Amino acid sequence: MPFNHFSRLSLGAATLALSASALAQTAPPTTTRSTAPTGTRYGTFGIDLTAADKAVKPGDDFWTYANGSWNKRTEIAADRTSAGGSVILADQAEQQVRTILDDAARDPAAVGPGARQFGDLYASFMDEAAIERAGATPLKPYFAKIDAANDKQKLQSLFSTVGYAAPVEVGQLPDPADPKRYAVAAGQGSLGMGGRDYYLEQGPKYDAFRTAYRAYVEKMLTLSGIADASAKADRIVALETAMAKVQWSPVQSRDLKAMLKPMDAAGRKALAPEFDWPLLLSTAGYGNFPIVYMTNSTALTELGKIFAATPVSTWQDWMKFRLASASASMLPKAFDQATFDFYGKTLADQPQQRARWKRGIALVNGTMGEAVGEVYVKRHYPPESEAKMGELIANLRAAYKERIGANGWMDQATKTQALAKLAAFDPRIGHPVKYIDYASLQVVRGDPLGNGMRSGEFQHQLDLSRLGKPVDRTLWGMTPQTVNAYYDPLNNQITFPAAILQPPYFDPKADAAVNYGAIGAIIGHEMGHGFDDQGSQFSASGKFENWWTPEARAAFTQRTAALSKQYDAYEPIPGVHVKGALTLGENIGDLGGVETAYSAYQKYQAVHGKAPVIGGLTGDQRFFLAYAQAWQAKLREGAARARLLTDPHSPPFYRVNGIVRNVDAWYTAFGVKPGDALYLAPGDRVHIW
Repeated sequence: MPFNHFSRLSLGAATLALSASALAQTAPPTTTRSTAPTGTRYGTFGIDLTAADKAVKPGDDFWTYANGSWNKRTEIAADRTSAGGSVILADQAEQQVRTILDDAARDPAAVGPGARQFGDLYASFMDEAAIERAGATPLKPYFAKIDAANDKQKLQSLFSTVGYAAPVEVGQLPDPADPKRYAVAAGQGSLGMGGRDYYLEQGPKYDAFRTAYRAYVEKMLTLSGIADASAKADRIVALETAMAKVQWSPVQSRDLKAMLKPMDAAGRKALAPEFDWPLLLSTAGYGNFPIVYMTNSTALTELGKIFAATPVSTWQDWMKFRLASASASMLPKAFDQATFDFYGKTLADQPQQRARWKRGIALVNGTMGEAVGEVYVKRHYPPESEAKMGELIANLRAAYKERIGANGWMDQATKTQALAKLAAFDPRIGHPVKYIDYASLQVVRGDPLGNGMRSGEFQHQLDLSRLGKPVDRTLWGMTPQTVNAYYDPLNNQITFPAAILQPPYFDPKADAAVNYGAIGAIIGHEMGHGFDDQGSQFSASGKFENWWTPEARAAFTQRTAALSKQYDAYEPIPGVHVKGALTLGENIGDLGGVETAYSAYQKYQAVHGKAPVIGGLTGDQRFFLAYAQAWQAKLREGAARARLLTDPHSPPFYRVNGIVRNVDAWYTAFGVKPGDALYLAPGDRVHIW
């Protein structure tokens, strides 16, 4: 649901590599020498020194200075849209989960709870011969339900049924007005092509996308055995285009005050009278909630008009198409290939589909991820990682406390509230304290599509079972085997799954400067989300409320506007710019994360001693190089374009160059001077936290 999409760190990619001789050319003169740490995965102290491009000055292009040689020699795998550290770790986790599933197939009792279920789930997906024999038959019972929804009332009941597409969606979340309890929200539904801009942007590239999409819709209808596929495809694309025109953009959807509009029954009816809100809510299991947050409010009004004006038969055809498209991997190869050809090849420029076993791993992780994760943690999460992460987080928290207290633009009343929120941060590391019990999930071997539909219903019923109870703060939004991290503003929690706590982001054996520059900046990023343009609207308890004086908010807005303007100027693809307003929260997180991690690293040195020079590099240089290499990534143009249209994260290149040029310590570490391409005069550098 759109109202659940708060700030998340999305590690688009990052691998490590550089050359000591190249880096030393621009390092400040020094005579200090020291022995490097041993046993690290990358290089001798945690950085791979073969990745640098020694022909590039750090002040002209720091990302390429740190990663240029890696970039030249690295090819994106044919079945991937990107390459980098997060891809390496994802591939590693994939292999580890595959071993768990293989073990489950041999002896599920020895693997652990849920092993027989996720083993059957995986085996059902992998049995391609059985899937081919079944043909499109597995769709029939679900198509029959769509056929039975032959009037507007029945249609709306199906809109609120798990597994079926809808122009409006309903779901639950911690109540922004009181995060200890659950609330319900309604918002605009998803579109088949993805973001609304694919339907609306002008130019030959987007015209080609729309032509290919219309052909794909017709193909899926034909494969599903639906008559008159060509005319129906035209109507489906016209319907989605109409919906795209009234939906809120990703930038609009970041306006939390506009998004979080609580309304009673009368308000909902006045907003979009064409929808039967009591029916929609009761069917979804939310009939007892008098107040509902109506997100994307003006879009809901217009979607109601579109709903009323569109024939029931067109909605039915649209739902069938969306179901077939979403289920393609569990249907015969013709469905699967058509879906990959459009979403993979056409939109993302991905030459080759991922091997079926790899996609099976993704299916299992998405369906029973915590059952697999419990085994993953036992096998692959070393206790020493948790201990060192604890020290890192403590130093980051202390550094944020000092920086908030020392900043000159925030008044004392607001600082007091900010420090209270910082003190209330709840860090979760590695894995949940308790795992989801999947015992009631019915997995039928040989019924992959049915398993998918039942898993969706299982999760929905699990959510409903929590209503009327205090919000469960032990729940995780990611599995332990996920290479990612996130901040949840409604619970004021930062979460770091086990899979990200590995090189290149974190290595217990690495030099401290490297860990502070990589995972330290990521920790700082996630903590920084509590104080970005969105997270700063939630108090220490997670309540959506203003804790700022007008003067402090005005000063904050002035600084964030300057950062947004910087990013608006970046143009990764000719004619396609970074959207400073869309990426603002993540850019604030990056900037605050780096500056605070650097301060935390100074705290570490105050306790453990000044960092020695290693490999010709000072501690500060190693810190910034580690940060740059954490965002060592390259993307295919189609994937990069998709992110620029919808992703609140800036491209990895600008997560480095766009940030370090605002950090004073970086200028000192690498001797960056006026005339260098990245140089900003001190008065033009943005400092927030």
